[in-house]
Amino acid sequence: MNRSENPDIELRAIGDADAAFLFGVYASTRAEELAQTGWTDVQKDAFLRMQFDAQRKDYGANYDASRFHIVVCDGIDAGRFYVERAGGELRIIDIALLPPFRNRGIGTALLQRLFDEADAAALDVRIHVEFNNPAQRLYSRLGFQFAGDGDSIYRLMVRRPLLRRSVA
Repeated sequence: MNRSENPDIELRAIGDADAAFLFGVYASTRAEELAQTGWTDVQKDAFLRMQFDAQRKDYGANYDASRFHIVVCDGIDAGRFYVERAGGELRIIDIALLPPFRNRGIGTALLQRLFDEADAAALDVRIHVEFNNPAQRLYSRLGFQFAGDGDSIYRLMVRRPLLRRSVA
């Protein structure tokens, strides 16, 4: 795998053939959590498939999936980036990368592209983050702030658009 300092990052539409890949991305985000359960691999797989299917159904019922994409890094499928534009904001539904693609600046690059779009249209960018998600530090460094207390699992983080100064 090319681990260049400036990877080529693209987004592509999700197709019917991507289900297995998307399941793999989802499973990778739960691996650490499930390692602590003592479950067999068969039990873990059954649980992950049930949760993945429920998430897909929920996303399909509640969001416009036209902005849900596969993240491609240096020509290799690397993760998923799900964004919805609704109610005068850009809402990050999910951002997840496979382990070999994490901590390489890919997530930051994706978010910066989204920020550029949000700033140009004067839109907030919102994301709900689990309380124990270490990505909160990244989001804070990138300008997100906590908004409210959240529920028992998630906290809302918001990044306000940067105002562009006109040059006289």
